[in-house]
Amino acid sequence: MSLRLTADETSVLLPEDPDWQSVFSAYAGLGFEHILEGWDHLLFLFALLVLIPDFWRLVGAVTAFTVAHSLTLVASTFGWISLPGAPVEAVIALSIVFLAVEIISARDDERRLSQTAPWLVTFAFGLLHGLGFAGALKEIGLPQADIPLALLAFNVGVELGQLVFVMVAAIALSLLSLPFGRRAVMSHRPVVVVMAYAIGGVSSYWLIERIVSFT
Repeated sequence: MSLRLTADETSVLLPEDPDWQSVFSAYAGLGFEHILEGWDHLLFLFALLVLIPDFWRLVGAVTAFTVAHSLTLVASTFGWISLPGAPVEAVIALSIVFLAVEIISARDDERRLSQTAPWLVTFAFGLLHGLGFAGALKEIGLPQADIPLALLAFNVGVELGQLVFVMVAAIALSLLSLPFGRRAVMSHRPVVVVMAYAIGGVSSYWLIERIVSFT
């Protein structure tokens, strides 16, 4: 059995009969906390919700993102692939900038690749986001005797946290899509553009900050 000490919990009582449930619950909780504290990953998902109003295209895009980051999380954890953390974090920020540009560039009479085949875009960027998750997991540390179990639990926690965020954000955006007065708030192009510039501004700041950190 493996137990984890933190700054808040500096001691632990070892159970007499350890079991796998404690490892699973601990790492599932860590995965859930990590995704909800990962503002860049959450902003990427929020940008997707703004960009893709069609429900099934959105489901396909989020599913592709999930599959992709799960693949690279596993591959990186087992040492099959390895990339420097700083460039990966910078490209994650760049992926959000890309979505912000796509939101601004979207037109009713022109379907862009991010709208017609969003799963291709999210799968490609999901591979990089998975490397970011793997970097966080390496900092946490994995129990050598329970690596597959801890990895599975962490990924389950990430997916649960992602699902909770998507549901809450989708409900909020759906409320903005309800008619208030003559038109829905989200049907006003200036509102969407302001949201896109806010997303792009924050992610651009992250991008510059992370590029500067290379040195």
